[in-house]
Amino acid sequence: MSAIESTSKSALEGARIFFLDLGAGRILSARPDGSDLKVIIGGGQRHPDGLAADPERRHLYWTNMGNPVANDGSIFRSDLDGGNITVIVPPGSTFTPKQLQIEAKSQKLYWCDREGMRVMRCNLDGTEIETLVQTGENDDDRHDQTRWCVGIAVDADGGKIYWTQKGGDNAGQGRIFRAGIEILSGEGPATRSDIELLFEHLPEPIDLDIDPSSRMLYWTDRGDPPRGNTVNRASMDIAANSHTESQIVITHLMEGIGLALDVNGGRMFVTDLAGSVYSANLDGTNPKMLLAAEGNLTGIAYVA
Repeated sequence: MSAIESTSKSALEGARIFFLDLGAGRILSARPDGSDLKVIIGGGQRHPDGLAADPERRHLYWTNMGNPVANDGSIFRSDLDGGNITVIVPPGSTFTPKQLQIEAKSQKLYWCDREGMRVMRCNLDGTEIETLVQTGENDDDRHDQTRWCVGIAVDADGGKIYWTQKGGDNAGQGRIFRAGIEILSGEGPATRSDIELLFEHLPEPIDLDIDPSSRMLYWTDRGDPPRGNTVNRASMDIAANSHTESQIVITHLMEGIGLALDVNGGRMFVTDLAGSVYSANLDGTNPKMLLAAEGNLTGIAYVA
């Protein structure tokens, strides 16, 4: 494990991974082999959970969950070196934002809002905040964890969004859904007729990512073994309610959370709440622990 160095508005050369420390409110970065570990933002973030990178503009975006009962979640942006921290979605505009993705073609941020029971999006500057899916409306609904939306992935070419609803802790209530990127005419976020259930009875599915070249959907699951503490994958093009089995490609995580694919490099990066960062090939071979005991790690992003 490398020694941590601080960085302040300094260049970060070459490919990097970036990841969040939930407990300390930090953002860290390292080379893809785990070396050159640096603190990008040294603290002060309010339970950061989802992370996405915009390599073209050299920006990071992350969600701050805030207080899960206070409706004070937010989304922030900074430069890759941690400079120029900016509020993109102010506190109260999203309840408890979780995992986050950037869709490059439309220049949109997509995220799941757990206690808000929503899938949401906005422009990269925070304008035009929209709700795409609404799974509940009131406080009674909010206490139903099967309504909690957590992970998000966007298939721009296929015109679809994918998201997880994790259910209770190790309750076997986790599900993965799919719907169109755009709401059908005459329908609303709570009345969509195009929502498809792809997987159910999962331990606790969390983060999602896609490999558009192979049409594969990947996700982490933080629940208990044998199906939890894993990274899984399945075809993005499966039929709804087909009871297709997913493939477990990584096991023995300690509450797996963050997931980022380097499709061009044929590899993935994963974090878990025990503080480890891992890499592996996309088929799960050649697994490596890159870093350990770095905090309570959540979102991760890769920048080539």
